[in-house]
Amino acid sequence: MKKKVLLIGACTLLLCGCGKIPKLSNGDEAVVEFKDGDKISVNELYEEIKNNYGLNALLNMVDEYIYDKELSDVKEDANTYADSYISQLRQNYDSEDQLLQALSSRGYQSIDAYKKVLYLSYMQNEAIEKYVRDNITEDELKKYYDEEVYPNMTLSHILITPEVTDDMKDEDKEKAEKEAKDKINNIIKELNKAKNEDIASVFEKLAKENSQDEGTKDKGGSLGEINIGSLNGQYDELIKAASELEDGKYSTEVITTELGYHVILKTKTGEKKSYEDSLDSMKDKITTDKLTNDSSLIPEAIKSYHEKYDLDIIDSELDSQYGRYMNNLINTYKNTNS
Repeated sequence: MKKKVLLIGACTLLLCGCGKIPKLSNGDEAVVEFKDGDKISVNELYEEIKNNYGLNALLNMVDEYIYDKELSDVKEDANTYADSYISQLRQNYDSEDQLLQALSSRGYQSIDAYKKVLYLSYMQNEAIEKYVRDNITEDELKKYYDEEVYPNMTLSHILITPEVTDDMKDEDKEKAEKEAKDKINNIIKELNKAKNEDIASVFEKLAKENSQDEGTKDKGGSLGEINIGSLNGQYDELIKAASELEDGKYSTEVITTELGYHVILKTKTGEKKSYEDSLDSMKDKITTDKLTNDSSLIPEAIKSYHEKYDLDIIDSELDSQYGRYMNNLINTYKNTNS
């Protein structure tokens, strides 16, 4: 698909509207005529558009073309997302006119124009994730499987939460944190004293007496059989710490999470999911981690899609603008990681 065609399409898109629509078969034809016979031609309008916001319109058209081809199975989801977002947005306004005025103040001339932006944003996010996911190496997957995929484990825990409030002074917060940590350390000392006893029974008793996890306290701290993601990310550190323990052993060091301070008891280790059965979840997690930790992958993905379709921007000024845009995009995300 040649850029000349895209540019003509851009002019057509921008000139379309209700009422009379100028024919664009001849660039010298008038878009606006004055009573003295002067006019503004299609070519003049094109130059004005090109030098002000033509590149943005062009890139939107290019991206829509590419992502629609690359992610044809995602288009319905993208449209549903855009429609749902606009539906929620409508609830904030008393009338359609108010919504249109709000969108107009942000540079959108219609609801459809804003919907297009939402649609493209969704498609671009999906395309970037697909690029990263498709470029995960076998070595990365094997390393992740060996180091980050855990078998199911049956665990119990005791949680002590610092009594901290937002309006506390820093020294008061530090004092509350220390008190909570000291309390969990004292619980570990109690477990250490019980070496010749049934550790599971002692742990259960201490959990009922001390744990501040109301959901597990009365069950002796039992979390059941869990794994990464079984509950939520708040418990992932417990899984990682438990992977270092033998069955029947408890943690002798304080485990810190956003919930507070923990000691855990591991009672049983299950089977580890096979490599093949773990592939999808591993790819999802690696993709998320990569995009979180390396934002330079975003312009890399965009550039890769553009190169795949061998873009040839016929207009030299727009071509120069495009080059500057890509360099700025790459440098911006490179600086973000610095």
